[in-house]
Amino acid sequence: MTDALLTETRDDTTAAWWRQAAVYQIYPRSFADANGDGLGDIPGIVSRADYLQELGIDAVWLSPFYPSALADGGYDVADYRDVDPRLGTLDDFDDMVAALHERGIRVVVDIVPNHSSDLHEWFQEALAAGRGSAARERYIFREGSGPDGSEPPTDWTAAFGGSAWERVEDGQWYLHSFAPEQPDFNWDHPEVREDFLTTLRFWSDRGVDGFRIDVAHMLTKDLSEPLPSSAELEGMPHDGTHPLHDRDDVHEIYAEWRRVFDEYDPPRTAVAEAWVSTPERRARYASAEGLGQAFNFDLLVADFDAAQFRTIIADNLAQADATGSSTTWVLSNHDVTRHATRYGLAPLNGREGVKQGVEWVAAGGPADQLDRETGLRRAHAATLLLLGLPGSTYLYQGEELGLQEVAEIAPEQRQDPSFFRGAVFDGLGRDGCRVPLPWTASGPSFGFGGIEAHLPQPAWFAEHAVEVEEADPQSTLSLYREALRLRRLLQTDESLEWIETGRADVLRFARPNGWQIVTNFGSEPFDLGADAAEVVLGAVVDGAVPADSTVWIAPAGLVG
Repeated sequence: MTDALLTETRDDTTAAWWRQAAVYQIYPRSFADANGDGLGDIPGIVSRADYLQELGIDAVWLSPFYPSALADGGYDVADYRDVDPRLGTLDDFDDMVAALHERGIRVVVDIVPNHSSDLHEWFQEALAAGRGSAARERYIFREGSGPDGSEPPTDWTAAFGGSAWERVEDGQWYLHSFAPEQPDFNWDHPEVREDFLTTLRFWSDRGVDGFRIDVAHMLTKDLSEPLPSSAELEGMPHDGTHPLHDRDDVHEIYAEWRRVFDEYDPPRTAVAEAWVSTPERRARYASAEGLGQAFNFDLLVADFDAAQFRTIIADNLAQADATGSSTTWVLSNHDVTRHATRYGLAPLNGREGVKQGVEWVAAGGPADQLDRETGLRRAHAATLLLLGLPGSTYLYQGEELGLQEVAEIAPEQRQDPSFFRGAVFDGLGRDGCRVPLPWTASGPSFGFGGIEAHLPQPAWFAEHAVEVEEADPQSTLSLYREALRLRRLLQTDESLEWIETGRADVLRFARPNGWQIVTNFGSEPFDLGADAAEVVLGAVVDGAVPADSTVWIAPAGLVG
């Protein structure tokens, strides 16, 4: 297949580019450091633009790069329409967008609408203005309970542990669903709604192609008195009427956002991070009248198991078909233990993979519990399976290098607020997947930039450095590059046909243009027969797919 035909197969002009895109998540503070201060930055991304192009992705998604005190890795935003000065300037941001667009890579940015930083000018104004002020109405302030108001208004617990309420100097309390430095907005307030429309236009006008919406299901709340207790909340249905989560009225906000997105040509895209109770509830976020797409996180909590994968794939394709959206496939991100590590741990009585990985990290990552080789082999297999599916695939920085979770981080070096507050919400796992990338096998910070990276890099990072893997045609990086190159050829309509294999531990499906993907989840080889000669990606041994492996089969003559 010639490069010209590859280019023709990929349609970058369509407004629906996102439907089958390969999107690469960049955690900016850990990607590349251009000024040598140990913290990744926007110019660092620009310096690696060629690397991103050579990888073969369609878009990057940037985790928050806004001014922030880093109480939660940048998800505590002090100014939604600026760049953290430690990461660069707005001019640097514009340069990055231009550099990526020149290489055919679109840009998606994180929007964090549930809460701001406590350093946001609105919250500082609210603190200064006092009880009953208009400034406090933009957030959620309440009087305390007990005779003197010294107890929190309710017994609610924050996601990062501890009370969901924080007391201010004049005695009132404010709601924070996450860290105390992240006060929740009051989305009933018209100024809050209007300000976020301004923010969406601000970044869209700068060339941003889409938005990832953080905790999209939590914005609207019913805080009518009397406020329920935690026990009462637990018993309430998640049917659109819950006081705090996934309320029907949140979709009024996203319908308004959609009208803003559609002001642009092509329309701006959006994907919801919506942890909701049912596929039907998630589908509302993915509607064409709303955000248009919602993350499918089902594989984050699945074992490396054929039956689980098949059920999840079939269910999510059916959901996408029902909504007219396209599904998303995710194995790793900035919030969970890397899948190369999850798949290298023995199943723990059927408990979810994320919890399994966190427990391993919490135990100090004992080496005798992790089979790195098996984990990486299964990670390759799962990724190749996902890249062959219809829908968009989200990749997390470093997985293309085969990075494992970093467990060896001392308590005093950790940054995750859930660690310091003793919460189980992803616990210790989040620092371990956010360690800065290794670009070179030697030198300070493995070429990340500066003498010392902001999170400690282990010695074993050297063997996974970009310069090492670029020189090795059998490396994880080489595999990702070839898979992403070939993926553009197999993109067709968003459907597949299952092919029965006679084995419960082997999945096989065909795409409408004749491509087939075969994944062997079992321990014994799977014989391909004559099809072995048509394998274009993945290893075949004696005409069979080895254990824990995926191969791609192309019709004769399609790839040359």
